[in-house]
Amino acid sequence: PYSRRGAPQLSATDGASESAWQRLSTTATIASPWCTIHCERLLDSSGSVLDYWRVERASSAVILTIHRDRLVFPKMQYRPGVAQSTLDFPGGRIPDASKHDPEEVVWAILQRELGLEDARAAVETLTPLGGDWAVDSSFSSQRLHGFAAVLRDDIELDKNVLHPHTYNVCDRGEMERLLRGGELRCLQCRAVLMDYLLWFRSSGPLSL
Repeated sequence: PYSRRGAPQLSATDGASESAWQRLSTTATIASPWCTIHCERLLDSSGSVLDYWRVERASSAVILTIHRDRLVFPKMQYRPGVAQSTLDFPGGRIPDASKHDPEEVVWAILQRELGLEDARAAVETLTPLGGDWAVDSSFSSQRLHGFAAVLRDDIELDKNVLHPHTYNVCDRGEMERLLRGGELRCLQCRAVLMDYLLWFRSSGPLSL
Protein backbone atom coordinates (compact mmCIF):
# COMPACT_ATOMS: atom_id res chain seq x y z
CA PRO A 1 0.00 0.00 0.00
CA TYR A 2 2.95 2.36 0.19
CA SER A 3 6.33 2.95 -1.35
CA ARG A 4 9.51 1.76 0.34
CA ARG A 5 11.41 4.92 -0.55
CA GLY A 6 12.45 7.03 2.40
CA ALA A 7 12.72 10.71 3.15
CA PRO A 8 16.05 12.26 2.11
CA GLN A 9 18.72 11.79 4.74
CA LEU A 10 20.95 14.67 5.77
CA SER A 11 24.63 14.06 6.29
CA ALA A 12 26.27 14.87 9.61
CA THR A 13 27.69 18.09 8.14
CA ASP A 14 24.54 19.42 6.44
CA GLY A 15 23.54 22.67 8.13
CA ALA A 16 26.55 22.61 10.44
CA SER A 17 27.72 26.03 11.56
CA GLU A 18 31.08 27.10 10.19
CA SER A 19 31.73 28.92 13.45
CA ALA A 20 30.21 27.12 16.44
CA TRP A 21 29.50 29.14 19.56
CA GLN A 22 31.94 28.69 22.43
CA ARG A 23 30.71 27.88 25.95
CA LEU A 24 32.56 30.09 28.42
CA SER A 25 30.88 28.82 31.61
CA THR A 26 27.78 27.17 33.05
CA THR A 27 26.11 29.50 35.54
CA ALA A 28 23.20 27.28 36.63
CA THR A 29 21.96 23.70 36.23
CA ILE A 30 18.58 22.34 37.33
CA ALA A 31 18.24 18.56 37.05
CA SER A 32 15.09 16.42 37.22
CA PRO A 33 14.12 12.91 36.07
CA TRP A 34 12.39 14.48 33.04
CA CYS A 35 14.91 17.05 31.85
CA THR A 36 17.99 19.08 32.75
CA ILE A 37 18.01 22.85 32.36
CA HIS A 38 21.28 24.73 31.83
CA CYS A 39 22.08 28.42 31.88
CA GLU A 40 25.33 28.96 29.99
CA ARG A 41 27.49 31.92 29.09
CA LEU A 42 28.26 31.65 25.37
CA LEU A 43 30.49 33.49 22.92
CA ASP A 44 28.66 33.65 19.59
CA SER A 45 30.12 33.83 16.10
CA SER A 46 30.01 37.66 16.12
CA GLY A 47 32.01 37.92 19.35
CA SER A 48 29.05 38.77 21.59
CA VAL A 49 28.73 37.17 25.04
CA LEU A 50 25.25 35.82 25.77
CA ASP A 51 23.54 34.14 28.72
CA TYR A 52 21.52 31.34 27.14
CA TRP A 53 19.10 28.81 28.63
CA ARG A 54 18.71 25.37 27.08
CA VAL A 55 17.05 22.07 27.98
CA GLU A 56 18.45 18.56 27.70
CA ARG A 57 15.60 16.11 27.11
CA ALA A 58 15.42 12.49 26.07
CA SER A 59 14.55 11.86 22.45
CA SER A 60 11.08 10.54 21.68
CA ALA A 61 9.46 7.96 19.42
CA VAL A 62 6.01 8.46 17.90
CA ILE A 63 4.37 5.54 16.11
CA LEU A 64 1.63 6.04 13.52
CA THR A 65 -0.54 2.93 13.87
CA ILE A 66 -2.71 1.48 11.09
CA HIS A 67 -5.18 -1.39 11.46
CA ARG A 68 -7.29 -2.49 8.50
CA ASP A 69 -6.39 0.72 6.63
CA ARG A 70 -7.53 2.93 9.52
CA LEU A 71 -5.49 5.03 11.91
CA VAL A 72 -6.01 3.95 15.51
CA PHE A 73 -5.15 5.98 18.61
CA PRO A 74 -4.95 5.26 22.34
CA LYS A 75 -7.56 6.95 24.52
CA MET A 76 -7.02 10.68 24.90
CA GLN A 77 -4.81 11.58 27.86
CA TYR A 78 -4.67 14.69 30.01
CA ARG A 79 -1.59 16.81 29.24
CA PRO A 80 -0.61 19.22 32.07
CA GLY A 81 1.39 21.40 29.68
CA VAL A 82 -1.75 22.49 27.83
CA ALA A 83 -4.25 21.69 30.64
CA GLN A 84 -6.43 19.48 28.44
CA SER A 85 -6.76 15.96 27.06
CA THR A 86 -5.27 15.47 23.60
CA LEU A 87 -5.36 12.94 20.77
CA ASP A 88 -1.94 11.38 20.23
CA PHE A 89 -0.37 8.44 18.47
CA PRO A 90 1.40 5.92 20.71
CA GLY A 91 4.68 7.45 21.84
CA GLY A 92 7.31 7.59 24.54
CA ARG A 93 10.82 8.54 25.51
CA ILE A 94 14.01 6.89 24.27
CA PRO A 95 16.15 6.65 27.43
CA ASP A 96 19.50 7.17 25.69
CA ALA A 97 19.29 7.49 21.93
CA SER A 98 23.08 7.43 21.62
CA LYS A 99 23.17 3.91 23.09
CA HIS A 100 19.85 2.45 21.96
CA ASP A 101 18.32 1.89 18.55
CA PRO A 102 15.08 3.94 18.68
CA GLU A 103 13.24 0.93 17.25
CA GLU A 104 13.97 -0.98 20.47
CA VAL A 105 11.46 1.12 22.43
CA VAL A 106 8.70 0.85 19.82
CA TRP A 107 7.54 -2.62 20.87
CA ALA A 108 7.16 -1.70 24.53
CA ILE A 109 5.28 1.50 23.61
CA LEU A 110 2.82 -0.38 21.39
CA GLN A 111 2.20 -3.01 24.04
CA ARG A 112 1.63 -0.37 26.73
CA GLU A 113 -0.54 2.05 24.77
CA LEU A 114 -2.54 -0.29 22.50
CA GLY A 115 -2.90 -3.13 24.97
CA LEU A 116 -1.08 -5.64 22.75
CA GLU A 117 0.14 -8.82 24.39
CA ASP A 118 2.95 -9.34 21.87
CA ALA A 119 3.62 -6.27 19.72
CA ARG A 120 6.19 -8.03 17.51
CA ALA A 121 3.66 -10.70 16.60
CA ALA A 122 0.85 -8.15 16.09
CA VAL A 123 2.78 -5.83 13.74
CA GLU A 124 2.95 -6.83 10.08
CA THR A 125 5.38 -4.09 9.04
CA LEU A 126 7.29 -1.40 10.96
CA THR A 127 8.77 1.38 8.85
CA PRO A 128 11.00 4.25 10.07
CA LEU A 129 9.79 7.62 8.79
CA GLY A 130 12.88 9.69 8.05
CA GLY A 131 13.92 9.77 11.69
CA ASP A 132 16.06 11.98 13.95
CA TRP A 133 14.24 15.34 13.66
CA ALA A 134 15.08 18.28 15.94
CA VAL A 135 11.98 19.21 17.97
CA ASP A 136 13.05 22.71 19.09
CA SER A 137 16.65 23.26 18.04
CA SER A 138 16.98 26.74 19.58
CA PHE A 139 16.06 25.56 23.06
CA SER A 140 16.02 21.78 23.42
CA SER A 141 18.22 18.80 22.57
CA GLN A 142 15.17 16.55 22.06
CA ARG A 143 15.00 14.57 18.81
CA LEU A 144 11.94 12.91 17.29
CA HIS A 145 11.94 9.46 15.66
CA GLY A 146 8.80 8.59 13.68
CA PHE A 147 7.56 5.13 12.70
CA ALA A 148 4.60 3.65 10.84
CA ALA A 149 3.32 0.35 12.25
CA VAL A 150 0.83 -1.64 10.17
CA LEU A 151 -0.98 -4.11 12.43
CA ARG A 152 -2.11 -7.49 11.16
CA ASP A 153 -5.69 -7.54 9.86
CA ASP A 154 -6.47 -10.80 11.66
CA ILE A 155 -5.95 -9.46 15.19
CA GLU A 156 -8.63 -7.79 17.29
CA LEU A 157 -7.73 -4.71 19.31
CA ASP A 158 -8.97 -3.99 22.83
CA LYS A 159 -11.51 -1.20 22.41
CA ASN A 160 -11.27 -0.40 26.13
CA VAL A 161 -7.82 1.18 25.65
CA LEU A 162 -8.49 2.87 22.29
CA HIS A 163 -9.92 6.21 21.21
CA PRO A 164 -13.49 5.48 19.99
CA HIS A 165 -12.89 6.99 16.54
CA THR A 166 -10.65 5.57 13.81
CA TYR A 167 -9.70 7.31 10.57
CA ASN A 168 -9.46 5.87 7.06
CA VAL A 169 -5.87 6.53 6.01
CA CYS A 170 -6.90 6.23 2.34
CA ASP A 171 -9.58 8.91 2.60
CA ARG A 172 -8.41 12.47 1.92
CA GLY A 173 -11.41 13.95 3.70
CA GLU A 174 -10.69 12.10 6.93
CA MET A 175 -6.99 13.03 6.81
CA GLU A 176 -7.92 16.68 6.26
CA ARG A 177 -10.30 16.44 9.21
CA LEU A 178 -7.43 15.28 11.40
CA LEU A 179 -4.92 17.84 10.14
CA ARG A 180 -6.98 20.88 9.14
CA GLY A 181 -9.99 20.33 11.35
CA GLY A 182 -7.84 20.49 14.46
CA GLU A 183 -8.57 17.01 15.85
CA LEU A 184 -4.86 16.11 15.87
CA ARG A 185 -3.14 19.04 17.59
CA CYS A 186 0.08 17.43 18.82
CA LEU A 187 2.78 18.86 16.55
CA GLN A 188 5.01 15.78 16.79
CA CYS A 189 2.08 13.52 15.84
CA ARG A 190 1.16 15.82 12.97
CA ALA A 191 4.75 15.75 11.68
CA VAL A 192 4.81 11.95 11.68
CA LEU A 193 1.45 11.70 9.90
CA MET A 194 2.36 14.32 7.29
CA ASP A 195 5.69 12.62 6.64
CA TYR A 196 3.89 9.32 6.13
CA LEU A 197 1.42 10.89 3.70
CA LEU A 198 4.17 12.72 1.83
CA TRP A 199 6.76 9.97 1.45
CA PHE A 200 4.96 6.65 1.74
CA ARG A 201 1.62 7.00 -0.04
CA SER A 202 2.77 6.51 -3.65
CA SER A 203 -0.66 5.99 -5.26
CA GLY A 204 -4.35 6.67 -4.70
CA PRO A 205 -6.27 9.72 -3.45
CA LEU A 206 -3.58 10.80 -0.99
CA SER A 207 -0.77 11.17 -3.53
CA LEU A 208 1.07 14.49 -3.12
